[in-house]
Amino acid sequence: MAANLSSSLTRTQPDARAPAAAKTGRPRLWELDAVRGLMLVLMLSTHLPTKFAIPASQPFGFVSAAEGFVLLSAYMAGLVYTQRYMRDGLTAMHKAFLRRALVVYACQAACLVFLFTLIAVLGLAIPQPDVQHLMWYYLQQPTTALLSALALIYNPPLLDILPIYVIFMLISPWVLSIGLRHGWRTILTVSGLLWFATQFGLSQYLYSWLVQLTGLPVPFSETGAFETFGWQLLWIFGLWLGSTHARVPAEARRPFPRVLVVGAALVAGTFFIWRHLTGQAPFPDGEAINFLWDKWHLAPMRLLNVFALVVLAMHYNGWLKQHMPRVRFLETMGQSSLSVFCAHLVLVLLALCMVGVATPARSSWVDAVLYIGSVIVLYGVAVIMRSGKAAAASRQQAKPAGKAATVAGKAPTLAGATAGKVCVNRGER
Repeated sequence: MAANLSSSLTRTQPDARAPAAAKTGRPRLWELDAVRGLMLVLMLSTHLPTKFAIPASQPFGFVSAAEGFVLLSAYMAGLVYTQRYMRDGLTAMHKAFLRRALVVYACQAACLVFLFTLIAVLGLAIPQPDVQHLMWYYLQQPTTALLSALALIYNPPLLDILPIYVIFMLISPWVLSIGLRHGWRTILTVSGLLWFATQFGLSQYLYSWLVQLTGLPVPFSETGAFETFGWQLLWIFGLWLGSTHARVPAEARRPFPRVLVVGAALVAGTFFIWRHLTGQAPFPDGEAINFLWDKWHLAPMRLLNVFALVVLAMHYNGWLKQHMPRVRFLETMGQSSLSVFCAHLVLVLLALCMVGVATPARSSWVDAVLYIGSVIVLYGVAVIMRSGKAAAASRQQAKPAGKAATVAGKAPTLAGATAGKVCVNRGER
């Protein structure tokens, strides 16, 4: 699949071993912002304790919003930071990655503090068994849990996606540097082998080895549901795709072979119908074959579903942009995806504390108000963040202009002072 994508993306591969001349920034890709906004709404729909959680989960097949969120984040990272490398060089790209990783880590730390303080107090005071179960390890070992959580080892449910994002952002500059200088074949091969090994218990084996070596007290079940060595394949794929698109203009990309597009349509269509006929799992609970669609390992059939949707989205991108209506509120949310994601965690945790999990006895009106209100709050967060970014950009642009005006204003004074000094000196002579 990757080989077919690679041959379809480019006619030629530009040499990226040295930074190119400075280039102007590309316009913002509104369609990617809209898709990221959609992924955030779907994550809210899945995590918020309402009756809408199960119907809204995995609406496009056996693929969740998490896959879309990770893939789009990786794609944007590859696109933006490759452009940064081409414009400013390798060192600037590394620093930009590190700054972003620190921002994401700060968001994770803030969410952890929120969970371990206010949510812990509310969960015990109300009480809410589901909230207590969510953080049971912290309630038993608070100091160890806090320190290991800040070290990205202990990852409670709902707070286990940003840690892998931080890890991926930290390794990305090295991966991107190698890919830009020496090509991506070896990187994609190693990534695929790691993913393959994860399907056979690589993470469990490494965890057991680490426990024997260090005496790590955190249970394996509390290190996060996402198998990092499996999900890295999706990140590396997105990083490669974004980096390729940063270096190759759209007009230089070859169209996909017809057989690939037809195959992708058959796979995506089959999984879409299958998911909505059988529910979240393709086979009844307890069937071993369901592992081939497992989300947490990013199992083979799920990965195939992801690739099929990517091929269709890329092939019909132009048609979709022309014919699909623009949903501005999704674009706005997608532009501030990290802030909106953190806000969605806050809302979900508060809802779990205040109203608990969804039950048949609870009125559908309560669930509807909770859901609509949460979407409005997330949109409000996105608008505030967008306004803040716009104000910061305006101030940044005003600084050089103000500095230039100050220099220009000082120039006549300096010239006058110099002329006066010359006249005085001549008089002295």
